[in-house]
Amino acid sequence: MKKSLALLAALALAGLMAVNAQAKTLKLALDADPPRLDYMSQLSGNLLSYAEWVFDPLVRWTKDMKIENRLAEKIEQKDPLTLRVTLRKGVTFHSGNPMTAADVVWTFERARKAPDWKALYDAFKEAKAIDDNTVEFTFSRPEPLALNLLTYIFPMDSKFYSGKDAQGKDKDLISKTDPVFANSNASGTGPFKVVSYEPQVKMVLERNTAHWDKKTKGNVTQVILTPIKNPGTRTAALLSGDVDFINPVNPQDQDLIKQDKNLALVNMASTRVITIGLNPTAQPEFKDVRVRQAVIAAVNNAGIVDKIMNKLTVPANQLSAKGMSGFNPDLKPRFDLEKAKKLMKEAGFEKGFTVTMIAPNNRYTNDDKIAEAVAGMLARINIKVDLKTMPIAQYWPEFQKRQASLQMVGWHPDTEDSANFFEFLLFCENKEKGWGAYSAGYCNPKLDELVMSASTETDLKKRNKILQDAEKMAYDDGATITLHFEPLSWAAKKNVKLDTCINQQNFLYLGDLVIE
Repeated sequence: MKKSLALLAALALAGLMAVNAQAKTLKLALDADPPRLDYMSQLSGNLLSYAEWVFDPLVRWTKDMKIENRLAEKIEQKDPLTLRVTLRKGVTFHSGNPMTAADVVWTFERARKAPDWKALYDAFKEAKAIDDNTVEFTFSRPEPLALNLLTYIFPMDSKFYSGKDAQGKDKDLISKTDPVFANSNASGTGPFKVVSYEPQVKMVLERNTAHWDKKTKGNVTQVILTPIKNPGTRTAALLSGDVDFINPVNPQDQDLIKQDKNLALVNMASTRVITIGLNPTAQPEFKDVRVRQAVIAAVNNAGIVDKIMNKLTVPANQLSAKGMSGFNPDLKPRFDLEKAKKLMKEAGFEKGFTVTMIAPNNRYTNDDKIAEAVAGMLARINIKVDLKTMPIAQYWPEFQKRQASLQMVGWHPDTEDSANFFEFLLFCENKEKGWGAYSAGYCNPKLDELVMSASTETDLKKRNKILQDAEKMAYDDGATITLHFEPLSWAAKKNVKLDTCINQQNFLYLGDLVIE
């Protein structure tokens, strides 16, 4: 008996040692952590990355900008208005509940109520469960971006989020500010489970051993995410070995990383445009197109790219990046200080005025430095800027108040399509449909009408022309200050294989990450 017990103990110890030998912990440092555990609480890049870790989408983008199936096993276009999705069988949520078509429909209906998400579902009529493994989506109009939209359906555990919490509130409530159940609890089907979460301090994820994707080569078993707002501190943490992987990399620190033979650095262009929105409601002078054009002409965005962004990106003369559907090659750079002064004089504001401006200081690369540079540039046309920068967790509530004259926002088109820029950044606010959710206050019904005419145009050449015309209209009307496209940059220890998990959308596919 004693020999048997000793043998069992030895086998158990050997098994434990084997597991530990295979365990791969990733110490990840980002500029900001997910502000909440409910990915629907806000439509932002860090929450979408988080959704990829803890929840799975029906389909997702590949590195070469194609769409691959995830929780969807098969997709059929039954007719111009009907899309049928067959789900993978045997998928379970972190709670242990099985994932069914009912969960997909429940998630779809919840997203249609989420202020930041509902605009994505404007073309949908309904989602219906045909059986446990089949969902049928119907559209109210032909939708040229139907597959693109499925990348934003991350099924949630409807049983887990149903009922009342300890305070008697519905567990499915959506809020950016209130301590509702979904903001601090999560149950998805993703490759990782949340095991602890302290907002703005630390998030710990552990591998979901029951995850359906057995083909992935990803071998990370634990992720310890630490938000480090200061870019220099983030770089120092990597150089010292305190963390394994950082994103983004401070442009001014790239040479330091290149000099370290134990580190790898990757830069990639993105389609996220960095803008500063103008608010005519808060600043009546901005109702004059000459003033808006003067403000834009006073901002040297090429200079910002050269001196602040270390030439790692390109200036943006419009919302769309080159290669996107609405990119208009006829739109040229607008920096012209003398023209800016002339326009201010013509508008009767030669002596200038005072404006308020808000910007985050930990969301975009060098965001606070960019804001300070813009403030200095506007001073040259006698516009005095009262600038306030703040952490992203405090910034979004302030942004939504729309009380500042100028508000910084970066936007990546959720559908990888130009129309998305207009719908969220420039449309007149429509809370029912979610349009203009990230507008600073600009509104031009003619622009809205033009962009909306592209929503049912399935002839892609005609559709692209509509969106190019929309870019020209926004350009001529001084709709927003376009600065540059956010550079994507990652750095890690060389045994962390960055190429296995990075992409142009900057959604880290941590489930696929390989550590050697």
